[in-house]
Amino acid sequence: MSEITSEITSEITSEMNAVLFDRFGPPDVLYVGRRPVPAVPPGEVLVRVRAAGVNGGDLLDRTGKVRLVTGRAFPKACGIDFAGEVARVGSSVSGVREGERVWGLLGRSTGAMAEYVAVSPRRIASAPENLTPEEAVSLLAGATTAVTALRDKAGLQPGERLLVRGGSGGVGSVAVQVGRLLGAHVVALAGGRNLDFVRGLGADDALDHRTTALPALGRFDVVLDTVGTEQSRVRRLLAPGGRMVAVTIDFDRPLAGIAGVLASAVHGRGRIRAFSGNPDSALLAEVTRLVDHGDLVPVVDTVHPLDRVADAHRALEAGGVRGKHVVRVA
Repeated sequence: MSEITSEITSEITSEMNAVLFDRFGPPDVLYVGRRPVPAVPPGEVLVRVRAAGVNGGDLLDRTGKVRLVTGRAFPKACGIDFAGEVARVGSSVSGVREGERVWGLLGRSTGAMAEYVAVSPRRIASAPENLTPEEAVSLLAGATTAVTALRDKAGLQPGERLLVRGGSGGVGSVAVQVGRLLGAHVVALAGGRNLDFVRGLGADDALDHRTTALPALGRFDVVLDTVGTEQSRVRRLLAPGGRMVAVTIDFDRPLAGIAGVLASAVHGRGRIRAFSGNPDSALLAEVTRLVDHGDLVPVVDTVHPLDRVADAHRALEAGGVRGKHVVRVA
């Protein structure tokens, strides 16, 4: 470990590569630029990033669909989840070692697609021992979202029927696995070419979302929606006492999507529970244990080099993803 620590420390320079964009637009606005390596406040750690995930939120940031939240100041950074090693430890931080392999999320900020990130120790945990950084980061955001949505928000119980919309994506592919772990009967909707992939993750039934009529699916105790469209129709599939958790809304119609979620609290069958994931180190450590025990498997679609990040965004926008597109930073 001391040799690794020395190597990482000696690598640190004053500047680093980072994915940035100077205006809202298509994937071509992304570029690799130079930024100062973050300073390390006493209560934070500096992580040398080896891999970062490409998430739906990154696409929304880049296109400006959430500009009311992110603002118009440029340049903007990309990425929320990362895997790497601790390079420096703030003077007031305990329980974290230089050279330790970690994974984590930046919370409400962005910038994980960079060679270094400064982050609170409450946002990281030891990474799974048996996974590469690319494999680890393919699980991170999806697993924390799925555990929070299914176990904590929906209270999914053994024997209940669970519907996962978007069962082959970055969140859905892990939600299928979490639903299986919790003992549910898992039905997943995905693209036709991905049905065997989803069944291999543990779905009892996998159906083509393009050709399957929603009413034919029957009733469900829990619905996890990772798609965001037609939520009012989807929640009609809930059985009495059923729970629907939406981890996104229709960002082509954001105001209508938000209004629909709010209206569901007082109208119609089943309230839609919505949340924005912001996991802490305890949840990250729990997911690490699940991976180390073999209960969750990585879901890497494609690994892209840092200078081809635009290709990763194009691939995610094109749909049909199997798991997660990952960017190799190191």
